[in-house]
Amino acid sequence: MKKIALIVITYNRPADMLELAKNISLLNGVADLLEEVIIVNNKSTESYQELVEFIAAHPEIPFKYIESSENLGVSRGRNYAIQQSKAPIFVLIDDDAEFKDMDVLSRIQKAVFLNPSAGVIAMKVLYYHNGSIQQTAFPHKSFEERKTQNGFDTYYFAGCGNIILRTAFEKAGPFPTDFFYGMEEYDLSYRILDAGYTIRYSSDVILLHKESPKGRQTKSEKLIGMWVNKSKVAWKYLPVVYFFTTAIMWSVFFLIKSKFNLLGFVIGWAKVFVIPFMETRKPVNASTVTYLKRTNARLSY
Repeated sequence: MKKIALIVITYNRPADMLELAKNISLLNGVADLLEEVIIVNNKSTESYQELVEFIAAHPEIPFKYIESSENLGVSRGRNYAIQQSKAPIFVLIDDDAEFKDMDVLSRIQKAVFLNPSAGVIAMKVLYYHNGSIQQTAFPHKSFEERKTQNGFDTYYFAGCGNIILRTAFEKAGPFPTDFFYGMEEYDLSYRILDAGYTIRYSSDVILLHKESPKGRQTKSEKLIGMWVNKSKVAWKYLPVVYFFTTAIMWSVFFLIKSKFNLLGFVIGWAKVFVIPFMETRKPVNASTVTYLKRTNARLSY
């Protein structure tokens, strides 16, 4: 039976991480189904002593707590954590989330078994406080059309909660190391699809996310990172026209969300402008394009 590695990158949310550790410790089948729980403290400035003490008090749970010497960001942090893993199934979850069902480990294995062509399986993510579906973590832009479906093939996955097969990850390659924050899932998604796998959504594996339904207040630096990174993804993997549409549409989105931060607008465009000179194009193959069309992928931005 294929075992599971739970992987969490944590930064300055010790209370949430402690609650997640407690949640994991109560799951059914920990001894048989769980290979390891890898927690990377991404150079947090707050104390995680309570978490360390909880881990020490529960040696029956295969916790592996690692303190990074630097803030690796999301992508490098995940790559680093995966390098510490031995399991054939990675389950990546945010540190401010919990599993809804105590039998989630067997649900994960069932989802993998029922979807043999999937390199990634995206979870159903609900807001912890009200139980509604988190649209920003839903793995398709046609939310209203698909939100009640139990499962479907899709073209990207959200970072909040997902299942990745080691074989797919090793074939496609790691998360992009130059993406400090945002859109790294899109980059890996296109490479996993191009490696011959599908990406599947399963409503049977449910994560409760403590992010507020009103959303987090995003800083301009994060918005710029998302804008630039999404443009990089479009340039590398998609027909060139989508690089231009993505760059333009995201620049408008940045202006609106940043309340017309003109300095940030100039900085963002300066970074986008050099992408064609700095990034090598690696367009996805014809079969991947067919898959993208079949799954109604939104490619223009």
